Amino acid sequence: MSRRGYHHGNLKQALVDATLILIEEKGPQGFTMAEAAKSAGVSPAAPYRHFSGKEDMIAEAAKQGFEIFADLMEFAYRRGAPSALASFESTGRAYLAFARKHPGHYIAMFESGLRINADPALALASGRAMSVLSRATEELMARLPVEKRPPATMVTQHIWAMSHGVVELFARGEPGARAPFTPEDLLETGIGVYLRGLGILTEDK
Repeated sequence: MSRRGYHHGNLKQALVDATLILIEEKGPQGFTMAEAAKSAGVSPAAPYRHFSGKEDMIAEAAKQGFEIFADLMEFAYRRGAPSALASFESTGRAYLAFARKHPGHYIAMFESGLRINADPALALASGRAMSVLSRATEELMARLPVEKRPPATMVTQHIWAMSHGVVELFARGEPGARAPFTPEDLLETGIGVYLRGLGILTEDK
């Protein structure tokens, strides 16, 4: 294999791209730095110019993923305006769309065991992505009287967990993908049941 990684001028990104492909194929624990280097067309020593180890490469892939994710969530949020409910539902659909389109990033972000808060840049990127969902949640919660509002952070975490569960079981080719409903329908229905339980939605909405 030719060492094309040295010729296109961006060795670091070539290694991240190789890492993403290997993550999709083998999982975050199923490959070595040497394999990533080989896939990028560079020597086994080349990755150490930019990364201290495999976890560092995965962290960079995750950071880039959170940045893409945040941009997508921001776009979805604005697209749903001016309705708070539409913005909220749009961010949920964006979560599913991201997991489908960027599986390597998604796995690096949520399934690689990274300690996100141990890396300031990674924590910042993650926080920006999740702040969009938090904002959409807070706007929707404003429909409830103050004394009846559960903590917005709790609601955000519940919706995130629901979205993540739908992705894991029904949107990434796992056995649950054989369900007779689309992931979008499952998530939208689940969110509807949850919001009605909180009293944010009435039965006719």
